[in-house]
Amino acid sequence: MQGMASPCIDVCRYDETTGWCQGCGMTRKDKKHWKKEKERRPAIRAALPERLAALQAAGLPTGEAAAKKKK
Repeated sequence: MQGMASPCIDVCRYDETTGWCQGCGMTRKDKKHWKKEKERRPAIRAALPERLAALQAAGLPTGEAAAKKKK
């Protein structure tokens, strides 16, 4: 688990409704847990594809596309 790379892509734009990062799908709390509680990493990573898909379905850019869109 310690070797699991962070899904963060340094976009850090949060959806106001869900609190999910449009870049990686993590919440601010997930990011804290990622750093300090390594046993939670698999569960956090497993939730991200569904979150990113929901953000896309809501018409929000995700991943690298979120970085290119200005506020």
